[in-house]
Amino acid sequence: MQTDSLINHNGGYYGTNTLDLSNVLVDENYDYSDIVINFNKHRTYFIVKRILDIFLSFIALVVLSPIFLLTAIAIRLESKGKIIFTQMRTGKDGKVFKMYKFRSMCDGAEQLRSKLLNLNEMDGPVFKISNDPRVTKVGRFIRKTSIDELPQLINIIKGDMSIVGPRPLVTYETDQFSDYHNRRHMVRPGLTCYWQISGRNDISFNEWMALDLKYLEDISFWTDIKIILKTFKMVLTGKGAY
Repeated sequence: MQTDSLINHNGGYYGTNTLDLSNVLVDENYDYSDIVINFNKHRTYFIVKRILDIFLSFIALVVLSPIFLLTAIAIRLESKGKIIFTQMRTGKDGKVFKMYKFRSMCDGAEQLRSKLLNLNEMDGPVFKISNDPRVTKVGRFIRKTSIDELPQLINIIKGDMSIVGPRPLVTYETDQFSDYHNRRHMVRPGLTCYWQISGRNDISFNEWMALDLKYLEDISFWTDIKIILKTFKMVLTGKGAY
């Protein structure tokens, strides 16, 4: 929705053409394509962030190990196929990596995608269906609670991802990206981000990309902390998750 509130923005202001996406303000008229990250200036931030990513992910893997076990058992009991689903995603600087998720769909779901393209509910190159017939009963629950994303803690430890950053998208979607969209790949993709706390699949593709680029502009420890705290709330409500 639009808001008339004004906040300073590089000497300017957000005004009547500002989108308020769950308290994340995105100026529709601002050219986010000119955002450049000064990695030398943010050197300490990126070093400390990487250390925290590894440390916190190791702790989370230990603490959440019972959930990992129960999820694996539930997936195995309900349907045939691998417990962990892997898929090639686009990471930092366009580097492709193998991302891990708990399998939430029936075996062979990727092969069925082409038959469901006419049901796509998202604009742009992204494919999303709210009532995807490929999703299993267990899968619907772990998607709603974001449990399916937990194996990405391993991706974080490996250095493919970070706890906070733009969500990694599949390569056949990012292959259709413009240079503007690809600017989101200046940093490691994350487990959570502005999109994750702003409605997820309930917002348009262009709003999603604007949020990712706005994160690059807002990048800081405080921004990451706020996103993480709001993520817990979103997980509890399950808003926009399917």
